[in-house]
Amino acid sequence: MIVEAAGRLFFAPGSVRVSMDDLARELGMSKKTIYRHFPDKRSLLAAVLDRQFAAVERTLTAAAQDAQGQPFGVRVQRFLLAAGSELGRIGAAQLAAGRGDAMLRQYVEQRVDTVVYRRLDELFRDGHRQGLLPAPPELLSEITRGALERLLTSQLPRELDRTAADLLRATVDTVLYGAIRPPHSGHPGTGDEQLEAVIPTARDEEVGP
Repeated sequence: MIVEAAGRLFFAPGSVRVSMDDLARELGMSKKTIYRHFPDKRSLLAAVLDRQFAAVERTLTAAAQDAQGQPFGVRVQRFLLAAGSELGRIGAAQLAAGRGDAMLRQYVEQRVDTVVYRRLDELFRDGHRQGLLPAPPELLSEITRGALERLLTSQLPRELDRTAADLLRATVDTVLYGAIRPPHSGHPGTGDEQLEAVIPTARDEEVGP
């Protein structure tokens, strides 16, 4: 109950700092009672982040399982859409960039690396082993990491009326298959028709047939 309430306060839109007094008021209990469970605010926030990243991990695992047997491009796109959406939901980029103390920032960075980027690295290595990615998988991982972290803190998604996950999909699409393609050509191994059916964008839905 304490961790759940702290999570609601800590991840509320526009919240900057949540004190133990704030949490005590939210729970209707004394700070002394809270301190019996968590010796300090840092340990409480670590428990909140553990809860958040466990949810992220479940979502990414489900996305990977749903994409099993699909073309490699579909697997990449679904994983990145899930990762971008989940990291945006918990504000991971803002946390890692400066919210909280240095130890917590380092903790967030480590959890993002374990939960998201190591899975992404393995996905690119798998594509390379199958001969689907001529570029070094390490290079693709580095480019994608930079794009994800930048888009989560950028105003560009709002300006283009897209989510960060949508723009991440477009970024990786460009990196993997190039920005310029011949008319009526598809991506090798991606399955364009499948992607359009599975991952519509807001603007796709606005445009009539």
